[in-house]
Formats: sequence, C-alpha cells, structure tokens
Amino acid sequence: VQLQASGGGLVQAGASLRLSCAASGSTKYAMGWFRQAPGKAREFVAGISWSSDRFVYADSVKGRFTIFRDRAKNVVYLQMTSLTPEDTAVYVCGADLYTNVYATSWLPDYWGQGTLVTVSS
Repeated sequence: VQLQASGGGLVQAGASLRLSCAASGSTKYAMGWFRQAPGKAREFVAGISWSSDRFVYADSVKGRFTIFRDRAKNVVYLQMTSLTPEDTAVYVCGADLYTNVYATSWLPDYWGQGTLVTVSS
C-alpha cells in the first residue's frame, strides 16, 4: 500500500485548504488523517470508513474540517476551513484494510508521508 499526501502550504488564519491522499491498490481502505505539531504528539484528525458512510472527527476540528472520498480516483480529501495557527502541523494520511474507523482511537496499518500545513496569524 502506498499513500501519497499533498496539498499542504502556508495560509493565513481563516483561510481554507484541501489536502489529498492518493492510495494505491484497493479502494476499500478505511482512511484517515492525523497531524503532529512541533513538540506535540501525533493526534487523530478525521477518518472515513470503508464504505464512506461513517465519518469520525476530532473535537478540535468538528464543523471546520470535512473528510470525503473520490473512489474512482482512490483519493481521500481533507477539506479544512477556518484554519487557525493551532492547526499548524504535519498532516499524515493513513489507511487500513481490516480495521474500520469507529473512533478517534483508530490507528491504521499503513501510513503515508506528511504534508506541512502552516497557518499564520
């Protein structure tokens, strides 16, 4: 499984940004996004189930971030709005064939590389 994340960049507070995670192989992965800010532990951000009928979000991003999938392209997106400096982090996507996303404690078997999101105040 290969995961290719992209879409990070430098934006101002209040702006929007869309991250993409392209997956190779199966289209039946549960997928999700995590982030790690400088000096902090990695945290779950959002996840989407195998069948794209279940969505899980961290409380810190609920109402601002949306995860969705284009199954034809085998890409999962993270649409981020109303960004704040606290959203600054390296965002990493993950995928799992066997464990679906039910809670923020989900940990995938496969990880992509990160894409840096920097939000200036």
